[in-house]
Amino acid sequence: MNLIKPGLGRGLEALINPKIKDKIDAPIAVSSNELPKDDGASLDVLAKIDVDKIAPNPYQPRMEFDSTPLEELKKSILENGLIQPITVRRTQSNSYELISGERRLRSCKEIGIREIPAYIIKVDTKEAMIALALIENIQREKLNAIEIANAYKRLMEECNLTQEEIADKVGKDRTTVTNFIRLLKLPQKIQQSLAKDEITTGHARALINLNNEILQINLLEKIIKHSLSVRKVEEAVRKTFAPSKKQKLSTSSTNGRINDVSKKEIEEKMQRLLGTKVMFKQDKSGAGEIIIEFYSTEELERLYELIETIGRGYN
Repeated sequence: MNLIKPGLGRGLEALINPKIKDKIDAPIAVSSNELPKDDGASLDVLAKIDVDKIAPNPYQPRMEFDSTPLEELKKSILENGLIQPITVRRTQSNSYELISGERRLRSCKEIGIREIPAYIIKVDTKEAMIALALIENIQREKLNAIEIANAYKRLMEECNLTQEEIADKVGKDRTTVTNFIRLLKLPQKIQQSLAKDEITTGHARALINLNNEILQINLLEKIIKHSLSVRKVEEAVRKTFAPSKKQKLSTSSTNGRINDVSKKEIEEKMQRLLGTKVMFKQDKSGAGEIIIEFYSTEELERLYELIETIGRGYN
């Protein structure tokens, strides 16, 4: 008999029946021999169900399943039994759809277990299915950064949730959600390297600031070849944008005012650097302002992060 405490995370009260959360958060003694079989009607219960009656989760955020942990899990189940029940929703009297626990379900099927302990809960919406699967996987640290990013994207596109709403439902701050979604702007090759743990999210976030796919891929190859630290990558990004010491701005001879040719040059260089529209204004005294346009809160955060990264090089 095993004691379990399978907490599903903050924010679920908005997604599922709050009564099941109290049951799930309480320690439960689990023994497959003592568990009742599903009666085909009850909800918010823990019961044994037939593994062949469980359909896969169509909103599963995990894209890759490493064979080594799967083999380790199978050995653990054979030796100790299944410590953590899976979670399903009822689709018909004796049919179910998996919410979380795909590795556990796969392992049980492969070693010949015909019945599996499962929480049977009521989940009516696509939003809840995606969020529950995402939360369970994140808390078990099974998802890579790209899988998390894609799951957040699905919540936005398929459930019409804002980043603020996603953050609230999965128990994260909005900046965290924004930073994950930004990773999907990277070239596929970099996303694949991140998913394979060849680089870290810190490396990936630094690469985003290059705004040039060729430069990003070139730097990616250097990171992998030379095992560059995140700090080294940030320095490389800053050097890419740093102006040559030989370059000087052309100014008028009377009051130091930048001429129109140099003004246009400054605007173009800053636009390439920041990846957004930049306007430069200067009066006769030489004073002026630089206007940097942004079109969303996420874009503002991107610009802030880029400027902060560049600024650290001058500290």
